[in-house]
Amino acid sequence: MDNQVKRIKRELIRSGAILDIYTDTMELPDGKTEEWDFISHRKGAAAVVPVREDGKILMVRQYRNAIERMTLEIPAGSRDSVTEDTKVCAARELEEETGYKSDDLSFLISLKTTVAFCDEFIDVYLARNLKPGKQHLDEGEFIDVEAYEIDELCDMIYAGKLQDAKTVSSLLAYKNLLNQK
Repeated sequence: MDNQVKRIKRELIRSGAILDIYTDTMELPDGKTEEWDFISHRKGAAAVVPVREDGKILMVRQYRNAIERMTLEIPAGSRDSVTEDTKVCAARELEEETGYKSDDLSFLISLKTTVAFCDEFIDVYLARNLKPGKQHLDEGEFIDVEAYEIDELCDMIYAGKLQDAKTVSSLLAYKNLLNQK
């Protein structure tokens, strides 16, 4: 079916710091045209599931304007450039947001966050053998770091308390990895 849907025109509506917003004019299989919103996340992102020696996972609590409340998430952030390796980005975000470093990062899962209207991707890494570093938040970023058992986090997912897609899918992928051992 995708070969029956064709983009006729893409118009840039707004260019932001990390996102470009477009209106696409699409030709549908029945010959009609329709306007669709499209958001381009120019750099992509990386995230990390940081696991301490005691098995607890470091999570970050921060305010999210889009949903007007505090959220509990895994550390994540945009790449500095389109060529930056996502593993390098994940390591940087780990230290920036939690104050911990790790030389033991392994790939966990790759995500497309909202395929209906956005091309953002996030590569997620598992970080073990954490070592104290120094938290250095971006300007305007206010984050609390908290530690949880994976089962506590899964309970929060199923109770609807954790809803961030990258966090939910990454934690479930990590739980699956643990179940395979």
